[in-house]
Amino acid sequence: MLTKGYLALVGALYLVLALWCTFLPAQTSEKVGFRLIPGSGDSEFMAVYGGLEFGMALVFFLPLLRPDSTRVVLLACLLIHASLVLFRTLSFVRFEGVGGTTLSLAGAEWVLLLTSAALWFRDGRS
Repeated sequence: MLTKGYLALVGALYLVLALWCTFLPAQTSEKVGFRLIPGSGDSEFMAVYGGLEFGMALVFFLPLLRPDSTRVVLLACLLIHASLVLFRTLSFVRFEGVGGTTLSLAGAEWVLLLTSAALWFRDGRS
């Protein structure tokens, strides 16, 4: 039950991010350091950020409809956040001048990674 609730919370976070990227792309992209070219840039940002985050939200909500999918969705959550943490960390080594919103996102990604890992190991022992 705890794992399904956690995944639903992660899904809700990604749903909010998807809506923010979709309906306020200029504001969202500026917060993370993107400058969008009108038309193509807006479309790309909406499709990749809005669409991908919406798809991730749907995956994380899946255990609410299909409880038997909880373990595999938790694994997906763990792998996604491990990848985000890895690449975010590499970007911090490579680039200077990372802004506050990006640092906040990095912190959230670490929390999601560590929580996913803890639940993965806890659930694997039960």
